[in-house]
Amino acid sequence: MRTLFDTHVLLWIATDHPRLAGDLRAVALADSTEPCFSAASIWEVAIKADLGRPDFDVEPAALRRGLLANGFEEVAITGEHAAEVRALPGIHRDPFDRVLVAQARVERLPLVTVDMKLAGYGEPVRVVSA
Repeated sequence: MRTLFDTHVLLWIATDHPRLAGDLRAVALADSTEPCFSAASIWEVAIKADLGRPDFDVEPAALRRGLLANGFEEVAITGEHAAEVRALPGIHRDPFDRVLVAQARVERLPLVTVDMKLAGYGEPVRVVSA
């Protein structure tokens, strides 16, 4: 199943981070998972790395190349995705998370995250424990 991953989860997959554990590891590495990442995640990494956030200390271009080389599908941001953001309730203020939810809704993809705030959006968000 095509599955969109939240930015932190992508970073944990890419670096084999210790937080990639339990159910999260099982979902991320399942043979049935067709992993996807959003262009918004690469954008988020670029911006937050420049802001000095240590949890985003990754070269965005290298992250993108690595994800593509490992079979991840890139989901571009379209005008339809951008418009869908307006339909979302104000549960989460982070614009990157909001566009991920919008993409998941429009593309009918589960969005796998560990962010409990995103659970408030309901389907298609899937909060998985690490």
